[in-house]
Amino acid sequence: MFTTYIIIGALVLVVIWLLATYNGLITLRNRVKEAWSQIDVQLKRRSSLIPNLVEAVKGYAKHEKGVFTEVTKARTALMGAKNPHEAAEANNMLTGALKSLFAVAEAYPELKASENFKQLQEEISDTETKVAASRQFYNTNVLDLNNSLETIPSAWVGSAFGFRKEEFFKATDEEKKDIEVKF
Repeated sequence: MFTTYIIIGALVLVVIWLLATYNGLITLRNRVKEAWSQIDVQLKRRSSLIPNLVEAVKGYAKHEKGVFTEVTKARTALMGAKNPHEAAEANNMLTGALKSLFAVAEAYPELKASENFKQLQEEISDTETKVAASRQFYNTNVLDLNNSLETIPSAWVGSAFGFRKEEFFKATDEEKKDIEVKF
């Protein structure tokens, strides 16, 4: 009879541990989703600012049609991204297009002096900072989830219930290059 109580007690402890581990993995997975949502919010904010920036520059640089096409194409790709990998690729494409757009703007001193253009540049810069912070927060949560899914004993629970590792939001080689500043 005493042995029965020990076996029941051990089973109860195993079930409690299993539930706690499972709930911990659910929490980590939800944190990753929430962190991705924050990136998505900032990327959408960024893409909604782009048309205003393009219109501000268009009036001064009518002959730079290729730059505007690239910015529009990159913005469309970003808005259509369905997962972190697609969003990262579209984000990188948009970053490159924006660099070209700002380079065009540099050629027009009267545009650089425009208050609307300055405000748009500040908004985009602020959004870029928020995107970077959101990416860092997302990657921290992905790290926590992935670590849990790779360490025993939570790896066993994760495997049994179909949890899978998430992908980090990575910078491209282009984003890692030094930025050249000229005066």
